[in-house]
Amino acid sequence: MSSFFNCIKFSDKKGDGGKSDFPPSPFFLRGQIAIIRTMLELLFLPVLFFSVIVHEVAHGYAALRLGDDTALHLGRLTLNPGPHIDPVGTILLPLFLFITNAGFLIGWAKPVPVNPYNFVNPRQDFAKVGAAGPLSNVALAILSAMMLTILNLSGLMRSFSLVAGLLQYSVFINILLAIFNLIPIPPLDGSRILSAMLPAETAYKYDRMMRFGPFLTLIIIWMFWPFIFTIVRTIEGAILTVALSI
Repeated sequence: MSSFFNCIKFSDKKGDGGKSDFPPSPFFLRGQIAIIRTMLELLFLPVLFFSVIVHEVAHGYAALRLGDDTALHLGRLTLNPGPHIDPVGTILLPLFLFITNAGFLIGWAKPVPVNPYNFVNPRQDFAKVGAAGPLSNVALAILSAMMLTILNLSGLMRSFSLVAGLLQYSVFINILLAIFNLIPIPPLDGSRILSAMLPAETAYKYDRMMRFGPFLTLIIIWMFWPFIFTIVRTIEGAILTVALSI
C-alpha cells in the first residue's frame, strides 16, 4: 500500500504564491493518514469476502465435477454473498479485527456442504475437493499480481494507487488463505489431503480429530501466527517483485 500513501501530498501554499515556513502539524498528518488507512481497510472487506467466497465455491464446483451435486441443490454455487455468510467468520471476526486495529483482516465463509459418498473414490475425490479451495486462492493471487503488472506497464500505478493497494491486499490475503487452509488440521483443507494419503485405519483415527479442530486451529494461530505471517509476506514479496519488475 506504500504507493497509495506516496501519492498523498500536503501543501501549505498561500493564494499569493507565498510558501509557509511551517510544515503541516504532525498531529494533522497523523490524523489524515489514520482516516485514509481506515477508509482503505473498509475497502479491503469486499476483497476479503470475495476471496473466501471464491474459495468455497471452488469446493462446490470441484465436488460437482466429481459427482456430488449437494452444493448445487442448496444454491451454494454462486458468487452472491448471501448464501455464504457465516455470522462469525464473515461478520464478527473481520469487524473485531477492524475495530481493534489488528493490522490485518481475515475471515471465512460458510463451508460448502459436500457428501463424499456421492464420489466414485470418496477419499481421493474428497482430497481433490479440499485442494480446490487453496488452488482458487493461488489463482486469485496470481490474477491480482498480473493486474498490478498491467497497471505498472501502462504507467497508471500512481493514478490508480488505490486500486493498486487493493490488488496488493488481494495478493496477500489469497496467499494467506491458501497457506492457512493447507495446514493439516481438521476441518482445514490440508487435513482432507493428508487423510487421503494415510492408511484407512489411521485416516479414520485422524479424522476423529475433527471435534477438536476449532480448538487446535486457535492454538496454531496463537503459537505460530508470526511464522505463518512471515511465510506469507515472503511469498507475497516475491510475487510482487516479479509482477512489478516485468
